[in-house]
Parts: sequence; C-alpha cells; structure tokens
Amino acid sequence: MAVTVYTTPTCPWCTRVKEYLREKNVPFTEKNVAADRAAAMEMVKKSGQMGVPVIDINGRIIVGFDKEAIDRAL
Repeated sequence: MAVTVYTTPTCPWCTRVKEYLREKNVPFTEKNVAADRAAAMEMVKKSGQMGVPVIDINGRIIVGFDKEAIDRAL
C-alpha cells in the first residue's frame, strides 16, 4: 500500500493525520509542500486543492483529516 501525506510544518491537521496513521501502524511518505515546490504542484494536480493535508492512499485522494474516508481507503 502506498500512502503519501502532503503537509506543511505549521498545519495542525497535518500533525493529526500523521499521528492517526502512526496509531494504526500505517507507513506513509510525508511531503512538505511548503519546502518542496514539485510536491506542491503534484498535490494540486492530484487534488485540485491548495490546502493541506492531502492524503493519497493508493491513488484515492482525501482532502483534510477525514477519519472515515481514511479508514475506508485503507
């Protein structure tokens, strides 16, 4: 399973998403869109959104910290 979390350092919801995935023992790749312009462009292309967090779970895009959507995608 491939899980990518697009985040920024100042985003409290990004921190919650990462904590939630760690609690569920789900490995993920974090991409800091504030520091990585290519990751930011990739996130916008996938989600159509500028806001974070954006979670990509096997190609399913979830915008924001939506536990139910995350659980369904996992």
